[in-house]
Amino acid sequence: MKRTKIAQVLSAGQPEETHQICGWVRTRRDSKQGFSFIEMNDGSCMHGLQVIVDADVPGFSEIHKLITTGASLRVAGKLQESPGKGQRVEMLATEIELFGTADADTYPLQKKRHSFEFLREIAHLRPRTNTFGAITRVRNVLSAGVHNFFQERGFNYIQTPVITTSDCEGAGEMFQVTTLDLERLAQVKTEIDFSQDFFGKKASLTVSGQLEAEIFACSVGDCYTFGPTFRAENSNTTRHLAEFWMIEPEMPFYDLNDNMELAEEFIQYLMKTVLEKAPADLEFFNQRIEKTVLETIHQIAETPFERVPYTTAIEILTSCDEKFEYPVEWGNDLQSEHERFLTEKHFKKPIILFDYPRSIKPFYMRCNDDGKTVRAMDVLVPRIGEIIGGSQREERLDVLEARMKECDLDPEEYWWYLDLRRFGSVPHSGFGLGFERIVQLVTGMQNIRDCIPFPRTPKNASF
Repeated sequence: MKRTKIAQVLSAGQPEETHQICGWVRTRRDSKQGFSFIEMNDGSCMHGLQVIVDADVPGFSEIHKLITTGASLRVAGKLQESPGKGQRVEMLATEIELFGTADADTYPLQKKRHSFEFLREIAHLRPRTNTFGAITRVRNVLSAGVHNFFQERGFNYIQTPVITTSDCEGAGEMFQVTTLDLERLAQVKTEIDFSQDFFGKKASLTVSGQLEAEIFACSVGDCYTFGPTFRAENSNTTRHLAEFWMIEPEMPFYDLNDNMELAEEFIQYLMKTVLEKAPADLEFFNQRIEKTVLETIHQIAETPFERVPYTTAIEILTSCDEKFEYPVEWGNDLQSEHERFLTEKHFKKPIILFDYPRSIKPFYMRCNDDGKTVRAMDVLVPRIGEIIGGSQREERLDVLEARMKECDLDPEEYWWYLDLRRFGSVPHSGFGLGFERIVQLVTGMQNIRDCIPFPRTPKNASF
């Protein structure tokens, strides 16, 4: 008999139907009449299926005491209407098989509330909890939504390298990759000869696939990347990860306005997708994690985004009565508290800031004629703040070379990137969205470390 997922049984199963399910035991309760109530869950949905096992079921008496929380089972049986509250059907077992036991005294996930800090220490088991099972399903829905959005619009999915010799952001916060003998190097006081390294030069984990995506945008048209990126930023906040997944579309012949339109359309598409595909999980987050989750998602999905120049935003922030921890001044990047004030209190909706000071933005962003700003844009949403950062790229060779030198970058190291401006340069734009930020937005989780299966942060690379 083919296995049926519990989600399918709960949503479409009818009394008198026969099914086979497999999963893990949440609880077992024995009755004086000689049968047991076992709640099973296989991770396919929030709720478990109640299974009633009579003592006469073949083999049950031999394994009865081994069926504890965390044990894994295969059960076959017939569905019947459930008299219990909150469940439409339950299963009357005719067959039962024990796959794996879980010692009741040492199994970490007992039937009580566990802190998220504790669950990070047992990341191999936390997906079995309601919260992290729901996060997993939401990540899956959003991942599919990302690909569907771009595929429906004719974008090409590009797999960019994890190891690179180019620093896209120019900030130097990169994880170096080497096969050189580190113990020997620690004893050598001369300059390191990277020609002896595996790649023949200094290499690092990528902070962005953008530069490589631009190659394909200038060859095959609209494209996007969706993969892991890494930043060696020594930050222990609830908003930062050392390893995270980035979505980065690149579009030839797009100016900044085109870029902003696509970013708004993309965010709203994902909001509508998760509302449609994961309603039960979102309801759980709205009840148990953050009571404004559904309200925020609906607002973002249904409200046109406000477009605001950076300079105007600074004027709003400096003239308001709000007391900020970090000072507001033209030329400084906005902090999360500033972004949330703009979205939650002033405009009360998502906004897109654009035309940032060139001094705080990377070399590849197109310079405006005022000599002070670049065609950058950030999408800000309630509760999270910045969720997308992007720009129109600098397509003028002479200006790009000057910007590289201004940012203390050697143009010779980016010869291939400059070639794109030498041979058929075109206006083009793109943006980046940290996937965990969007997961954090729709789940209401306070710490971004709980929005990725295995968080990588300073001093932590377990599992």
